[in-house]
Amino acid sequence: MLKVANISFGYTSKEVIKNIGFKANKGDYIAIIGESGSGKSTLLEIIYGLLHIEKGTVHWNDEKLLGPNFRLIPGEDFMKYLPQDFDLMPYTTVEENIGKYISSQDKNKEKRIKELLKVVDMTEFSQTKVKNLSGGQKQRVAIAKVMAKEPEVLLLDEPFSHIDNFRKNKLRRDLFKYLKSKNILCIVATHDTTDALSFADKILVIKNGKLIANNTPDKLYTNPKSAYIASFFDEINKIPISEIKADDTSKKSVLLYPNQIKLTEISGIKATVVASYFKGNHYLIEAILNKTTVFFEHPSSLKTGSKILLEFDVKDISKKKY
Repeated sequence: MLKVANISFGYTSKEVIKNIGFKANKGDYIAIIGESGSGKSTLLEIIYGLLHIEKGTVHWNDEKLLGPNFRLIPGEDFMKYLPQDFDLMPYTTVEENIGKYISSQDKNKEKRIKELLKVVDMTEFSQTKVKNLSGGQKQRVAIAKVMAKEPEVLLLDEPFSHIDNFRKNKLRRDLFKYLKSKNILCIVATHDTTDALSFADKILVIKNGKLIANNTPDKLYTNPKSAYIASFFDEINKIPISEIKADDTSKKSVLLYPNQIKLTEISGIKATVVASYFKGNHYLIEAILNKTTVFFEHPSSLKTGSKILLEFDVKDISKKKY
């Protein structure tokens, strides 16, 4: 088990990580999300042992990890960390880059190289020199490289940022299945919430260096505690309840995703269409509701300026006030 307990850290006197703590087990996939500069990458570097902390502790299987001040070479042997600026040998082949991290004494070395090439969908490029690869291909090789030693803990910082969307979905499925099969704890800092929603066991949400949420994807999505949390999963509407319920005089608001607002022909709240955005299997409609801008999903585009009626999924509104 990995146990991060009440850690704080600052590059200067100002702390960028503030009293963060969480636990994770072997085989877990933990996603860390937060806006740029919130402290996601710093947290990974602390866990790996690249940054020294004065406040808090990091333990692995009850052993305290001492950090760079106590190690000649920073970083833990049982962990692998892939930063955003991945390090590869440009003048050697893809296969050689991966094989470098597998012992020549390993009888299954060739088999393992082929297995890792398949996981990151780079089999056909095995003999290609890294310098001739695209940015996305290099990133896939870097992922295979850090998995080559089969670490107990794998730390990935924006691991799919350079990879095309059409290839990204398959890569994510194959990678996370592989890590589960090997019982490897994986912690990913990401801005892409598809990584988190579809695959993570737990999501950690960081804001200004503080851990503000730690829960399963479904619970965070269905019951976000703030607009900041909800905004990572979809467009989010923060609507004053008084604009939805005429008898409500409070100054509180409700958070609703676009799929929780519907166009109605019978009775509803008046709104004016501002724009329609094609999203593939639906349109995202922007409208003005009294003084509030709202977004909702609809099967077709709507004429700009047209007057419409909206209904809101507020059956649990008493539990969703902010």
